[in-house]
Amino acid sequence: MISERVNDAPVIRTALPVEAEAIADLHFRARSTYYPDGVPRADVDWREAWRGSIERPDGHVLCAVEQGRIVGIASFRTPDGAASADTVKLLQFHVDPGRWRSGIGRALHRACVEEWRADGVRTAVLEVHADNARAQAFYARQGWVPDPENPPAPGDHHLCLRFGVPVE
Repeated sequence: MISERVNDAPVIRTALPVEAEAIADLHFRARSTYYPDGVPRADVDWREAWRGSIERPDGHVLCAVEQGRIVGIASFRTPDGAASADTVKLLQFHVDPGRWRSGIGRALHRACVEEWRADGVRTAVLEVHADNARAQAFYARQGWVPDPENPPAPGDHHLCLRFGVPVE
């Protein structure tokens, strides 16, 4: 079997529609760690949602792969109603909980930034669950800051963050 690590980093590539079930499973495991009731919305068919994200022409889903197994995912696209294409919204970013703190998140984030830079994106935005301190700390280490244009609303369970994509 060919190892899917390069220089001790996972291979990062575009996800395939056939991988929607594996991606949905990883998504469920990761999100279950920070939702108060332990489960993300049960009324959504996450396999179909991920298949739609993968096949969406204005979006992109990257996956981190080790030894033939998807261990990280990132989904992003131009936000709905955006005035220009120089902003991207990071919709989902998850690493398999069994692989946290192994460098997969950093490698996946670096791949996102490289793609954004190549696409002429200057700003990335995201929403992170207010109870997900681990993700908030990760994003802060990568250079994400609170979005001054979108302060937390009373009762909202998400924080909005912003990232300035470095120009080469």
